[in-house]
Amino acid sequence: MSTPLVRQSDITTYLVESTRDPVDAGSRDTIGGWPILPAGEPWPSCFCDERMVLFFQFDIPADIPAFGGDHLLVFQCPAHNDVAVLESSAEQLPERFWEQPPIWNHPGAFWRILLHRDDTGPTGTPEPYLQPRRLTLNPGAEELTIWWPERKLTDDQITDGQATDAAFTEHGTGLREFKIGGVPSWIQGRESYRCACGADLAYVCQLPENTGFDKNPGQPEQSDASDSDLYVLFLGNELYILACPAHCNPAAAWPVNHN
Repeated sequence: MSTPLVRQSDITTYLVESTRDPVDAGSRDTIGGWPILPAGEPWPSCFCDERMVLFFQFDIPADIPAFGGDHLLVFQCPAHNDVAVLESSAEQLPERFWEQPPIWNHPGAFWRILLHRDDTGPTGTPEPYLQPRRLTLNPGAEELTIWWPERKLTDDQITDGQATDAAFTEHGTGLREFKIGGVPSWIQGRESYRCACGADLAYVCQLPENTGFDKNPGQPEQSDASDSDLYVLFLGNELYILACPAHCNPAAAWPVNHN
């Protein structure tokens, strides 16, 4: 078996952890809780008209490139639990792709990802489906790994038997954690997309595979979930969130799903 190459990363990373600390209407870093939406933006609804579930939200730390200072919210329909798979391999996304994404099996988006810097307050009511949890964001360190280097690296990417910085930039993958910033783990290979406005989407954060969110007692079980007490995003696939660094629209973000 090939020996992977490993190097400590100097890219800013924050690890996201769930706590049992109480959540109130002023809490900004939460699972569930009270969404803090962009100005004039209603609570998102699915193409089926069902109001979506707020899975998590947080303030992105100021030292994260392109998105520092943004507030991120991630929603998904309680009735539609699936993966977001594009119908083509084209990197260019169409106009208003967050409403009418060119995906298999669904006529519209069953999720909504929002990024904004508006000075808005919480909604009047909390998320009913999920048990609220406060999130903590802690500076972290991660290692970059180049898997199967003999298959990936060219001669000019190795100096004195060591992979170059350029090699780790092109081929290195990060840890499989709930994290903001850092380097995606890309378990099925790197993906890149271009926003409808022309900007290349940039990586924001990732959620590990099979991350479950505790549902409130009395709420229905989620379809196609592996645990009756939990809800998951995108069938529990690993989730990488890419978004428009030009902030052309609060919803200009794309969910990449891997397993």
